[in-house]
Amino acid sequence: MFLDSFYSVQDGRLHISAPQASLFAKEVAGDFNPIHDPDARRFCVPGDLLFAVVVSRFGLSRHMKFQFRALLGDGVPLVFRESGDDIIELCDDSGKIYLEVTRQGEVTRDEQIIEQFIRNYVAASGKNFPHTLQPLLESNGVMFNPDRPMVMYASMSLTLNSTDAASANLELHHTDLAANGKRGDVSLAYRLIADGAVVGEVDKQLVLGGLRPYCAEAMSGIVDEFYRLKARGPRYGIETTGS
Repeated sequence: MFLDSFYSVQDGRLHISAPQASLFAKEVAGDFNPIHDPDARRFCVPGDLLFAVVVSRFGLSRHMKFQFRALLGDGVPLVFRESGDDIIELCDDSGKIYLEVTRQGEVTRDEQIIEQFIRNYVAASGKNFPHTLQPLLESNGVMFNPDRPMVMYASMSLTLNSTDAASANLELHHTDLAANGKRGDVSLAYRLIADGAVVGEVDKQLVLGGLRPYCAEAMSGIVDEFYRLKARGPRYGIETTGS
């Protein structure tokens, strides 16, 4: 499957290196958040890559919820722990849970359908900044710390009318930001559209840290840096590791 170059399996453990995670963020998701750079001091694996790995290995169910419990660093060995048919946990050897997945309903394991859904969702998710978050922050008069931006993936849930809906187009439907002091909770609602009809829904929750009053000049600098990094290309300065 197309994800094979973004992780490896050794001795029954899932390994995601910083270069692999960074390449996925940039090449597949179009996400140039510095926190996904291999040499970032606070590097973490993109939540969208963990989502993609779970769906590719266990199939896509009509109802799923992904809850991100902890940030995953470089090369941490992970195991999948299943509780019955409904719960999947991605955890390390000490039992620390990084991702918890609940699922219900019909399941498809069709690789083409799964890949199409992953690509559609991750492409939309990769537009969170600046396309979605910048105008949302501006309209609420707040922004994150430009020197240490903190945008964390909290959860994602999906509901499909049928597994065939996975190949539909994903469109952003509604955005909301609830600011409380230095913390902001962002809700992004998407609809899956096929032939003009809604055939599914996806909801994503983000947490923002270090909120402060919105500054157009500072935000302009952040956006300019995003496009500067994007212009360098996804493989700039990255050496991929084998899977």
